[in-house]
Amino acid sequence: MRLRKPLEAEPRPADRKISVIIPALNESENILACLRSVQEQEGPHEMLVVDGGSTDGTPELARPHAQVISAPRGRAQQMNLGARLATGEVLLFLHADTRLHADSLATLRCALDDPRVAGGTFTLRFDADRRLLRFYSFCSRFRFRLFHYGDQGIFVRRSVFERLRGFADIPLMEDLDFLGRLRKSGRVALLPLPVTTSARRFEEHGVLRQQLLNTALVSAYYFGVPPASLARLYTPHKRVTASRSAVPGMSSGG
Repeated sequence: MRLRKPLEAEPRPADRKISVIIPALNESENILACLRSVQEQEGPHEMLVVDGGSTDGTPELARPHAQVISAPRGRAQQMNLGARLATGEVLLFLHADTRLHADSLATLRCALDDPRVAGGTFTLRFDADRRLLRFYSFCSRFRFRLFHYGDQGIFVRRSVFERLRGFADIPLMEDLDFLGRLRKSGRVALLPLPVTTSARRFEEHGVLRQQLLNTALVSAYYFGVPPASLARLYTPHKRVTASRSAVPGMSSGG
C-alpha cells in the first residue's frame, strides 16, 4: 500500500498570528491609544511601529509596548519594511491615529477562514460627531471602491502580500494602488466593525473643504494623474507634524 504524504494542517482561525504594522511620524498624541486598542485584542498578535523620523518622542512612547523600527520617511516604505520584519501569517496595516474595535482581530481571523478571501478592510468611524463625518462613515459600509482607504485598516494574507510585492513606492495613493491589485488576487472582505480614526484634518481645515479636496485628489488619481504630481499639489495643505494625510489613506510620509 502506498502511503500518502500527510498534508500540513492549516492553522485554525484562533491560532493565526496577526502582525499589526503601524507607520508613524510625530504621533505622540495618538500612538498609545492605538497600541492599547491592539493590546486588548484576543489571539496571537504582534505590534510593529515603523517610525519615519519622529521628533516628538513617538518612538520612546511606543517602545515599552511594541517593537519600534526606524525607517526612511514615506508610508509605503515604512509599511513594506514592517512587513519584511513581521512574523505573522496575516498583516494588518493600521494608521497610528486609528483605534481598533475590541473584536477586530477575532473577526478578521474568522473572515480568513474562507480561503477565497485574500484580505480586506474594516468600516470607518471618526472620533468627532459631525453630520458630514457620520455620512462619510456610513458610506464606508458599502463595497464601492471609492469608499475604502488605508485609514480603515488594510489586512492581507502574508503570502498574497509577498506575491503582490507589497505597496508601490509612491508618495500618495499607495493604499488605493494596493487595494486595486488585491482585488485581482481574491475576495476582498469588508468587515462590519468600525475602526475609529482621528478627524483632526477635517477639524483643522473644515469638513466640507477637506472632503472636496479629498474628492478632487482621488478623482484625479483615477483619471490618471501621477501620484507624484498629486503629492506636489497636496503638500501645501499638509501640516508638517502630521503622520496621516489630508486625504483618507494618503500620505507623503508616516
